[in-house]
Amino acid sequence: MPNVQLPPKESNLFKRILKCYEQKQYKNGLKFCKMILSNPKFAEHGGWHVYGLLQRSDKRYDEAIKCYRNALKLDKDNLQILRDLSLLQIQMRDLEGYRETRYQLLQLRPTQRASWIGYAIAYHLLKDYDMALKLLEEFRQTQQVPPSKIDYEYSELILYQNQVMREADLFQESLEHIETYEKQICDKLLVEEIKGEMLLKLGRLKEASEVFKNLIDRNAENWCYYEGLEKALQLSEKFRELLDKFLRVNFSKGCPPLFTTLKSLYYNTEKISIIQELVTNYETSLKTCDFFSPYENGEKEPPTTLLWVQYFLAQHFDKLGQYSLALDYINAAIAGTPTLIELFYMKAKIYKHMGNLREAVKWMDEAQSLDTADRFINSKCAKYMLRANMIKEAEEMCSKFTREGTSAMENLNEMQCMWFQTECISAYQRLGRYGDALKKCHEVERHFSEITDDQFDFHTYCMRKMTLRAYVDLLRLEDILRRHGFYFKAARSAIEIYLKLYDNPLTSESKQQERNSENLSAKELKKMLSKQRRAQKKAKLEEERKHVEREHQPKNQKKKRDEEEDSSGLKEELIPEKLERIENPLEEAIKFLIPLKNLVADNIDTHLLAFEIYFRKGKFLLMLQSVKRAFAINRNNPWLHECLIKFSKSGAKMMYFLDKSRQEKAIAIATRLDETVKDKNVKTLIKVSEALLDGSFGSCSSQYEEYRTACHKLLPFTSAFLPALSEFGSHGAALNHTANCDVLAHET
Repeated sequence: MPNVQLPPKESNLFKRILKCYEQKQYKNGLKFCKMILSNPKFAEHGGWHVYGLLQRSDKRYDEAIKCYRNALKLDKDNLQILRDLSLLQIQMRDLEGYRETRYQLLQLRPTQRASWIGYAIAYHLLKDYDMALKLLEEFRQTQQVPPSKIDYEYSELILYQNQVMREADLFQESLEHIETYEKQICDKLLVEEIKGEMLLKLGRLKEASEVFKNLIDRNAENWCYYEGLEKALQLSEKFRELLDKFLRVNFSKGCPPLFTTLKSLYYNTEKISIIQELVTNYETSLKTCDFFSPYENGEKEPPTTLLWVQYFLAQHFDKLGQYSLALDYINAAIAGTPTLIELFYMKAKIYKHMGNLREAVKWMDEAQSLDTADRFINSKCAKYMLRANMIKEAEEMCSKFTREGTSAMENLNEMQCMWFQTECISAYQRLGRYGDALKKCHEVERHFSEITDDQFDFHTYCMRKMTLRAYVDLLRLEDILRRHGFYFKAARSAIEIYLKLYDNPLTSESKQQERNSENLSAKELKKMLSKQRRAQKKAKLEEERKHVEREHQPKNQKKKRDEEEDSSGLKEELIPEKLERIENPLEEAIKFLIPLKNLVADNIDTHLLAFEIYFRKGKFLLMLQSVKRAFAINRNNPWLHECLIKFSKSGAKMMYFLDKSRQEKAIAIATRLDETVKDKNVKTLIKVSEALLDGSFGSCSSQYEEYRTACHKLLPFTSAFLPALSEFGSHGAALNHTANCDVLAHET
């Protein structure tokens, strides 16, 4: 079919539509669309393209691609439609389709740089490295850049070419390539890093060691350079001698993050014992003679040296789970210097690891009070408060650093402050406020959706600016975006809550009120209705206050908000009461599960959550698949054995009778606390005790009490394992136990 050209007037309108679309001015764009489509003569020509743009603005990308393909049937060489189609294909990771579209663009515009680069990137992402390198080299040869001239975009092209070589395992070619074009590359540091990496890969260790030594001289804070040097020198000797020298220097000058620097060595028991022996000897000697060793002479160490040694030992024993010793050392340090924030911060951390969260909040608040202008310590204090279910106090703590005139909760959501939101989710979940928790879960999910949509702005920009390496890294990051810990936490909580709501659905508020009113006297009913009226009035006043605030916002903020609403459409309001009374909780749970199954398959919780959903849906094969995958990751996981019992009960259709031998075996595995169990931390032990208590393993009250007693001996300060109130009659302990139970089950 021959191409149909729009007259000048309609053509200009169509260009304005595209401009409006790029600037996210959709209302104006639709106005111009109607002006063209009102003429039947031109409706067919631009209709499919415009319809595709509208589908894209609604994030219905598959439908938009179909529209563009229909538009291309009418005008197969339309550059704008081909470009728009290629953007959607790369957004949806339709790499084969993207390659075909980029090839068409290359044929139509062989002189444009973006045509060559886009086609090469398509082959790179499809891992056809040979073709990608061939295209890049052919394009590079067309660039008229003298060897003496440094051009940033040409430099980026060379570095991108080298990245493809490294990914293709062409190590020798990569080294020769970087040495050939070294003078024309702007990023001199990256050149040296690539040289060091390639020399290591090629086994040229002596040359690699020289490169990494030079890099360390340039930046002594980059740990990757030390790791490279260690591989090149194949170091294994002189650890004690070098560590002794390193520790003395850092203790003398007072280096708070010293333990963090050495924490990576704690996988090796021999190195742990060397560190412990050296530092405890320092402490003993400094207390008696102010020297690191009693056999030394010369200038004595200042009093602060002993302080930092005690601080280090508190961190050391906390890491090893010896909390009483850790507390002794941190208390000694605080007694000597009661004004150092780091000491109170560490004391709070020790109590958190012990499971005593109320005490942890107390000491973290003390640390925060020493410097109220420190945003980090403020955030930590808020986080500890949320762990102790003190949501209102945490919000007030954060409000010191949020925008005035807006509630801290709203402002933190606008800023996509997901650490706060995920901690709120867990706190609401523990308190049984499932609607509020689900609201936060959906807010986090929306953040990730927005980040995914933000890719669009870079598909053309990066081609134009030749930031090709950063562009490919962005695409790969977006592919695994929902592997991030924040999404996993939110998704896991959402699934757990939907499972609970499926097992115990909440009645509607009106029905609940009817039930409550049936059992009330006339006086009590009048009191309840009065209370409801006051609550409704308060909610109305709050809504009016928010409306007034919005009206009095500065014009620029109001305009920005209107533009955001225009560009993204009005999002459905998240109402806690509706969210916790959803009709199909299992379907909602599956929406959160799918990204986890695709991206976090190496985490056992993914498969156990999947099992719980399929168990309720009666999908036996999917249940079996889930437990098999979980078993392959960690066969000793207590939750896995709980799922195996459920599976055996389902398979045998024994919903109320449990095979005693399987039950006893599962409980024995789950409650094992001997030396064969390495992961005996508070989180795991609390989770096992809860499973025993809630009947997941069947009736096992005696086994629960035995397990609680054993855990109490192991962790005497942890609230969850304290004896029952009747044994020691402490009301305060009961409150503490309530706040702490289950809080560490989801901590990472």
